[in-house]
Amino acid sequence: MLCISVAAVAQDGTTAYEFLNVPVSSHVYALGGTNITIIDDDVNLIDQNPGLLGPEYEMQAGLNYMRYLGGSNFMGARFAVPAGDRGAWAVGIQYFGYGSIDGYDEQGNATGSSFSPSDISFSATYAHDITERWRGGITLKFVHSSYEAYKALAICADLGVNYYNPDNDLSFSVVFKNLGGQVKKFNENYDRLPWDIQVGFAKSLGSSPLRLSITACNLNKWSLPYYSTDDNSATQELEEHDAFMSNLFRHLIFGIEYVPSEKFYIALGYNYKTRTDMSTYSRNFLSGFSVGAGLKVKAMGFGVAFAQPHVGGTTFMFNLTASVSEMLR
Repeated sequence: MLCISVAAVAQDGTTAYEFLNVPVSSHVYALGGTNITIIDDDVNLIDQNPGLLGPEYEMQAGLNYMRYLGGSNFMGARFAVPAGDRGAWAVGIQYFGYGSIDGYDEQGNATGSSFSPSDISFSATYAHDITERWRGGITLKFVHSSYEAYKALAICADLGVNYYNPDNDLSFSVVFKNLGGQVKKFNENYDRLPWDIQVGFAKSLGSSPLRLSITACNLNKWSLPYYSTDDNSATQELEEHDAFMSNLFRHLIFGIEYVPSEKFYIALGYNYKTRTDMSTYSRNFLSGFSVGAGLKVKAMGFGVAFAQPHVGGTTFMFNLTASVSEMLR
């Protein structure tokens, strides 16, 4: 199943560090996997956009766990503190484990040994209020990868700004993600980081408890072709899809939320790119869709999200947040 996930990612032409695009927030995962505009009391959100961090977090800790495809397990933690009246700091660590893999030599013979590939990311974030409604931030990430005897190190940064108008619950963001490169290569080849330009918009629908969000990703390249097979073809040759409308919707992620109060939400997301990436891997009706919910009880927050990219792959994410300052009062 891990191979299926990697193969789907390869349709973009990227070669390494795609785990940097895996969300750590269940709220974000429920809204399609990428969302840079959510305004919520959840420190896990700053992984999407450092411009969402602010002094209002007041010593908040966050934990996340995802059961991904195959035997993969992702988990991490974050902690944020105010820096004066207009700024905030945060630190985080994220671990990506891909289970145990049996070893084989160049001839395909089993070596009798196994290894557990993994990636780990350390991050530090600072954000500052530029005006009453504009905020900007930066996240610096140090990434270490270990795949059996091969190891690599990369350094990258996320730059993000957010505009938020609380009067009409309008949020707008721009983020430049994964700007950087490898410091230590796996071998003689240089692997590119999946850098990206993202623009997002979110707004409540009138006086209703519904909120719509649209996020545009991969804006650094227009053409995002995907490949599928014709089930009725005896040759099962891959057919390339690179039409205008296909490319347009593969850039867009849609989310809708039911938010009756600040303490509860139900979210649904649709990611057309995920659905089309799975076109050759036994996708089902749920491919591309994701759903989740969140609840706050006093100083604690809980969030869950679920998605099924293809028939054999069910993913689940859980988040926990705690306001340390509120618990100490």
